[in-house]
Amino acid sequence: MMLDINGCALNVELLGGEDPAKPLLIAHHGAPGLGSMEEPRAAFGWLADTFRVIIFDARGSGKSADVPPYDHDQWVADIDALREWAGAERFVMAGGSYGGFLSMEYAVRHPERLLALVLRDTAPDATHDNLALENARASDRVDIPEERLARMFDGKVLDNDDFRDLWRELLPLYTFTHDPAAIEAKVASVDYHYATHNAAFSTARETYDVKPHLHRVTCPALVTVGREDWITPVVNSEQIAELLPDAELVIFEESGHSPPLEEPERFQQVVRDFLDRALARA
Repeated sequence: MMLDINGCALNVELLGGEDPAKPLLIAHHGAPGLGSMEEPRAAFGWLADTFRVIIFDARGSGKSADVPPYDHDQWVADIDALREWAGAERFVMAGGSYGGFLSMEYAVRHPERLLALVLRDTAPDATHDNLALENARASDRVDIPEERLARMFDGKVLDNDDFRDLWRELLPLYTFTHDPAAIEAKVASVDYHYATHNAAFSTARETYDVKPHLHRVTCPALVTVGREDWITPVVNSEQIAELLPDAELVIFEESGHSPPLEEPERFQQVVRDFLDRALARA
């Protein structure tokens, strides 16, 4: 369904029905301008048996409208507007990669709203770029010119065709086991919004740093990461878990950037067990 959220038409799905007795979970996708609700559908949609699960395309991504601003203030305000639309005073926030950035941004601004926080393969600031670039240069799966890497990381993509070509080059880095045959299918599945990516990576992300504020987040938190994550390496999740007052860290040894896809059975069990404990406490 398309909802008017803060003046922008967002593509939203509510999984698990409308029973207000079921707790709410809002799941945020990563990769502004590349990501869509299909990522959190795979990562958290299976929780619809016990939760109302909101998945959505953030403004400037997927099938949602291209209505700026594309910045953390606006994206966090959109999350809270979805919470209000669902009629929940408190809920579980979940997000992976850049969606983890926004999940933590929400958590430090609205800690009283959260029953629990679930993070996947993310970072507390933008300094992980240096590690990610080193990993890309060292990989034998890709050979990407420095100029092209820099344009992607600095938010200087030229247009949607350029965005698609850069994404195709980077995709082999994301998985634990490389499957060249899957690359073109992934490339073809994306709605490209290069202006959203450029705004996020050239401006919005430059001031992103939740490290001084994570102590405010007192709800239970689960921090998950793949051992071979190239773009938000394990050290970032370790730092998040150390700074959150009540956090569990789980490392998936046979995953890259997406444990929900690469080790789905274990990921689902870890998340289910954590949420059972967190909601029992709440």
